[in-house]
Parts: sequence; structure tokens; C-alpha cells
Amino acid sequence: MLTTLKNALKIKEIRKKLLYTFGMLVVIRLGSQLPVPGVNREYFANWMSQQLGGAFDLLDSFTGGSMENFSVFALNISPYITSSIIVQLLTIAIPKLEEMQKDGEDGKKKLATITRYVTVGLALVEAAALAIGFGRSGLLQEYNAFNIITVIFALTAGSAFLMWIGERITEKGIGNGMSVVLAVNIISRLPEDFKSLYGQFIQGKAIAVGVIAAIIIAAIIIGMVILVIILNDAVRKIPVQYAKKIQGRKMVGGQSSNIPLKVNTAGVIPIIFASSLMQLPIIVCSLAGIEGSGFWGEILNGLNSSNWVSPSAPQYSIGLIVYILLVIFFAYFYTSVTFNPIEIANNMKKQGGFVPGIRPGKPTSDYLTRILNYIIFIGACGLTIVGVLPFVFNGLFSASVSFGGTSLIIIVSVILETIKQIESQMLVRNYKGFLND
Repeated sequence: MLTTLKNALKIKEIRKKLLYTFGMLVVIRLGSQLPVPGVNREYFANWMSQQLGGAFDLLDSFTGGSMENFSVFALNISPYITSSIIVQLLTIAIPKLEEMQKDGEDGKKKLATITRYVTVGLALVEAAALAIGFGRSGLLQEYNAFNIITVIFALTAGSAFLMWIGERITEKGIGNGMSVVLAVNIISRLPEDFKSLYGQFIQGKAIAVGVIAAIIIAAIIIGMVILVIILNDAVRKIPVQYAKKIQGRKMVGGQSSNIPLKVNTAGVIPIIFASSLMQLPIIVCSLAGIEGSGFWGEILNGLNSSNWVSPSAPQYSIGLIVYILLVIFFAYFYTSVTFNPIEIANNMKKQGGFVPGIRPGKPTSDYLTRILNYIIFIGACGLTIVGVLPFVFNGLFSASVSFGGTSLIIIVSVILETIKQIESQMLVRNYKGFLND
């Protein structure tokens, strides 16, 4: 692999892209340490750990610690991720947006512009909520209009700047810029997490106990990575045969192809949606200064992932069951709005294609729907295993880390996609790639 990387650096075009990407990532990490003026950073870190517990782990992981430090990149690309999902879902409901999506490169550029505007709007709303909500409780050194406006401007500008960097990486660097930014933020938190695991399970223990603990931790992480790779690459190929027809004096068609249906069709979206929905009431109550007690306090404790699978409070594990059901529901929901079997069946029929043994038209769409429902369930089960394991170890062994199933899926997917992109550019020049080592 090192030889392959060395060969990649010998190619001027790839070397420039890699260096450009690396330079942008350095800027991101430096910006993650740049504080917002007029903010008490220690207060925010203490407040976040004491009141939200596990509710903020996912968001802080996505921001690479910027949220905990309350830097100018505290919002990071979270508004962009949310706006992208919103625009993508709206293309199903709004015919004009659907036309843009089908209108080639021009349509994609228009959708990208809309996504940018929605991102800035969401960033303004989120920044205002943070500045006003936290400012009242002591986040700002002086709670006045000037400091509130400063925080709102700094956070919104930071999010917009990161969106710009992501687009530049996509254009001039290697990989999908937004995905690369997100993955690097998550990776930046891994050393601290591994240090925490080392201090909790290995440091100060007997040699044999420490070695066994290290082996178990490594086996769990490697096993989860392998499962994520399988989920990421697994596909069900639906064979398609195209009928022969005469065009002019030539016989065309008669070719065989396939429709690759990914087992994990929705990617990491179901886990993100489920986690966000579960933690939203906790975050809203904390921002509003509402302390749950009695019945509602028990509900909030059940929604908090840090309380799940705890032997001392097994009743809170009901929240984990709700979380699993939400993951499965969103896996079906997201796939249903992004994959249209009827449209695919109609396109196949127009092009003279058919699935062997299945009649064109409605029987084909019914067949695709039946197969899709089956593989979605398998993918959702795999996602659930990857997403739930960190909660199990946290509840049973208090192995609390910022990275979990969501983070792991993002890291592995981005690394695989980036390696494939480098390899594809190298194969053009007859170099041996990473995946063939």
C-alpha cells in the first residue's frame, strides 16, 4: 500500500489533488481551534457534558470537537447535511424540483444553489438558537445584542466557509468534499477515544488482563469494520435482458445487463435520523432550561443513549428498542422516496428490457418492490447491529466513546470511496491500485 501511495505521488495531477485536499483539511483543523469572540468556552464544555450526556456525542463527533470547543466551526457542515436531505426529499414532493433533478448538469447546478441558500438559512437559525439559548445561561461573557450578533455571524460564516471548502475539495481535490470533511472530523476524535479506552481497560491492570482487554477491543473494532465493509459493498443484482430489434439494416439489442440493488440502500441516513429524533427532546429541554422530573424525567432518561443497556436501570433500555424500530422504519422510508420501482420498470419497458421470467410493466415493478423490501430488511438489521453495539458496551462496561456505528460507517465508506477514486485515476496510467495489493 505504501508503494502504491508512493506511485500515486509520482503522478503530478494526483499529487496536486492530494496536496490540495491535505491543505484544506489542515485549514479545517486550525479553524476548529479558533474560538468565537466573547464566549466562555469552558462553561459550554462543562454544560454539555453535565446536562446532555450522550445526546451530544454524535454532533460533537461530526464537528471534530468544534462544538465542545465552541469554535467558529461549531456548526460545521451539519446545516449542509440537513439542507441536502431536505432538498432531496422535496424533489419527490415538488414537481419543479423533480424536473431540475432530471435536467442534467444544469438542473444539478440549480439544486446545488438552492441547497447552499437553505444551508445558510439553517445555519442562521441554529446559530441564533445557540447564541440566545446558551447566552442566557452564561455562555456569553456579556449577554448583549453585540455579542449575540457576533456569535451568530461567526457561526454562520464558519459553516458557509466549510461548505465552500467541501465543494473545492470535490472540484480540485480527491473524493467527495463534504464526506471527506465529515470523516476527518470524526477521525480527529479517535485518538482521544482510544486514550480513554486505554486508561479505562488497560492502564494499571495486570499484564494478562491488559493484553486480553486490548485483544477484545481490537477484535470488536475490526469485526465492526468488516461488517461495515460488507454492508457497504453488498448488492443484489437483478438480471435484465434486452430484446433484439431491427434498426435500419442492423440487428441491435439482445444484450444482458443487471440492476444492482445495494443491500444498505439508505446508507447511514436511518441511523442519523433515528439518533436525531431520539435526542431532539433532550436537547430542546436542555436549551429551554427545563429539567425533567417525575414521569417526563423518566421519559427523557429513556431517550438518552447513555442510559441504555444499564444493569442498574434496565427500564431505560426501552429507549433502545424504540431506536431500533426507528432505524428500520427510516431504512424503508428513505429508500421509498429515493428509489422508484415503477419508474425503473417503465424505463425498462420503453427500452425493450425485461427481467427473465417476469412480464414487463406492473409485474416487474411488483417484483422489484418485493426484492427491495427483502434486502432493505437485511440492510437495516446490519445497520442496527453496527449502531447498537457501542450502546451495549457503553451500558455494560461504561466504554463511552464519541465514535459509534454512525461514525464508523462514515469513516469506512469515505475511505473506500476515496481509495477507489485514486485507484481509478492510477489505473488509467497502468499503476497497480490499493485494492489490488
